[in-house]
Amino acid sequence: MTTIRQPLGLRVLGMGTALPGRVYSDDLDRKLALPVGTIKKRGGIEYRHFAGEEIQSELGARAARVALLAAGLALDDIDCVVAASGVPEQAIPATSVLIARELGLESGAVGCFDVNATCLSFVVALDTLSALLAVGRYKRVLLVSADLPSKGLDWGHLESAAIFGDGAVAVVLEHDPSSGSAVLGAQLETYPQGWRTCQITGGGSRCNPQEDGDVRAADFKFQMDGKAVFKLASRVVPGALERFWAKTGLTMADIDVVVPHQASQLGLHHMRKLLDIPESRIVDIFAHHGNQVSASIPTALYEAVQTGRLQRGQTALLIGTGAGLSVGILALRY
Repeated sequence: MTTIRQPLGLRVLGMGTALPGRVYSDDLDRKLALPVGTIKKRGGIEYRHFAGEEIQSELGARAARVALLAAGLALDDIDCVVAASGVPEQAIPATSVLIARELGLESGAVGCFDVNATCLSFVVALDTLSALLAVGRYKRVLLVSADLPSKGLDWGHLESAAIFGDGAVAVVLEHDPSSGSAVLGAQLETYPQGWRTCQITGGGSRCNPQEDGDVRAADFKFQMDGKAVFKLASRVVPGALERFWAKTGLTMADIDVVVPHQASQLGLHHMRKLLDIPESRIVDIFAHHGNQVSASIPTALYEAVQTGRLQRGQTALLIGTGAGLSVGILALRY
């Protein structure tokens, strides 16, 4: 994702979310035989949402139907479905195909593909689609970010298990240069030295049960070195932000609300300190959602719109980090 110097007209026609059942941190303490208050103290979460028997594509389709209703559109008005998730529902086919199937789009008249940049998948997909829509490749796109991190948590590692939650968000997009809505600038920088800090080794071609007799259930659980992530992010995010301002000509004075990745309580605090803004200018939904991976940023964006903190004509700064380690920034005039 490269910085764009000219705004690309992109209008969000409708948004929708879908959340599975609510799980309180105190309930998890009891389940794990921990003193009540342990997980809340570790992660800063009062409650988050965990899927039971729901699967990823079902949750994504639920959010998509809400977004279509909000946009006043029908399925026939959509010519492409894009899934932007950190972890797919299965290796193949693409998660977008499974979401389209759940929606009943089986005529073959709609395109489907996935975008994966872990926690930054929604931001990268938004940037990518703004260009594809601008050149007329598609007319209207349904973009869905759905992740179920609860399915891969290692409950013996509370540093990571205490901060994640499930959820799905969908947005309907179209190119509309006359509305004033646009992507004003976007940037992605990746520092591959951080590749080991967040990973799931199983599920791909590298960790193959057909060839490796040592494959374990633990290979399919999320592994994170939180201290290493925070140390590297603290070092590279300030410079990435400076380059974004320089390339786009934007400043914090042009931003009405900051919509950050809800990585952790400490991460949100650090982001607000870096941007030097009051709490009122940053969307913080961490205590009631946790880190929803790819669904994290769009859920916060949805919250900003629903509460009136982001209104038509105003600008949101979408910013966060993802496994890799990657830093993504996008300015969206809503």
